[in-house]
Amino acid sequence: MDINRKTAFDVLMDVEKNEAYSNLSLNNYIEKNRPDSPAFVRELVYGVLKNKFLLDRFLQQLIPSGLKKVKKQDLMLLRMGVYQISYMDSVPEYAAVSRTVDMAKKLARGREGFINGVLRGYIRNRQQLVLPDRKEKLEEYLSVMYSVEPWIVRLWTEAYGEEKAEELLKASNETPELCIRVNLMKTHRDSLKERLEAQDFQVKKSEVSCRGLLVRGSGLLETKEYEEGFFSVQDEASILASDMLGAEPADKVADVCAAPGGKTFATAELMAGEGVIYAMDKYEHKLKLMEAQAKRAGIYNIRLLLHDSTAPRQELKGQMDKVLADVPCSGLGVMRRKPEIKYKGRQDLEELIERQERILKAAAEYVRAGGILVYSTCTINPLENENQIEKFLRGNKEFKALEQKQLLPTGGTDGFFICKMRKEQ
Repeated sequence: MDINRKTAFDVLMDVEKNEAYSNLSLNNYIEKNRPDSPAFVRELVYGVLKNKFLLDRFLQQLIPSGLKKVKKQDLMLLRMGVYQISYMDSVPEYAAVSRTVDMAKKLARGREGFINGVLRGYIRNRQQLVLPDRKEKLEEYLSVMYSVEPWIVRLWTEAYGEEKAEELLKASNETPELCIRVNLMKTHRDSLKERLEAQDFQVKKSEVSCRGLLVRGSGLLETKEYEEGFFSVQDEASILASDMLGAEPADKVADVCAAPGGKTFATAELMAGEGVIYAMDKYEHKLKLMEAQAKRAGIYNIRLLLHDSTAPRQELKGQMDKVLADVPCSGLGVMRRKPEIKYKGRQDLEELIERQERILKAAAEYVRAGGILVYSTCTINPLENENQIEKFLRGNKEFKALEQKQLLPTGGTDGFFICKMRKEQ
């Protein structure tokens, strides 16, 4: 059995059955299975995940009894086969079919004939397969075309209009560039750019953050520069949240939802290892991972605190110069990195919004008079962003908004909302 396709199958089934995060599952199975082409595995996994509704729409028209009775492993093999046939130029049609059928003989015994027939039927009839009528059923069309839950289409259409909503949906299906954050405690951007280019990486400067570099090339995390903490992987928009916080040496800072730690470390690096950052998270294992990353980056001014930030810690009230509340959110701004988010329902959204409100309220209690509070999310949803800030400012007159940004994937970054506020004297 082809080890690359088997690895992709393992990841896709893990995401489908166990609701695993695609990026973590990929790393796990690539390490476990040792495929000879990790790039092929990633392309196939993300391709199937990003286009699941579209692939199923095609398959629905090829299977007279529909998809409801098709077993999960059969359906996953069919999705993989159809995706390779239509979207992977490096894979000939015959190879897409034969390799998928070979896998079926091991992973879906007795169903290889069915899978072979459906894939060959797709090759013969794909020009006749149809999408929902765009004029009559625009919401359904966009949901299928860009493989996203209908409620997200509705949300963005209401917030931005039909044309902008489709631009966002299209951008959320694209493959993002890899951005790294330069550790200014160990090097500077021009120097690191030169060092990576000398190793045949393609590097260009971010226009969003003065600490960002956009990098192309394989083996980046195996470089000496990574091992020695010269940089960390972080999207431009995420770096910008720490840039806007504007922490300085000798500041007292609280990061109330710190894990996995990118913004904490980005903030600590601006402080040149001075002052103190209280990094809070309610999961101990995540704090342990942060501890290891801090050591790699050479950061020692972080105090890790096991804490649920929906309530304030009494001993820190009114003590902080800068506070960052990067709250849990729906993640609609990072669907291009985590396509499984596209298929989540909105049933828990109200509870999530209430949790964000409680975290923001608790975070505000840490800020001293004249101090700064930054609220951020990695989503594109006014209910979690602008509405939260408007409600908070109405109830907390001592805070004034200084700057507010909603970054969108149409601009090349992750979708990110950032609002910077000051507590008046």
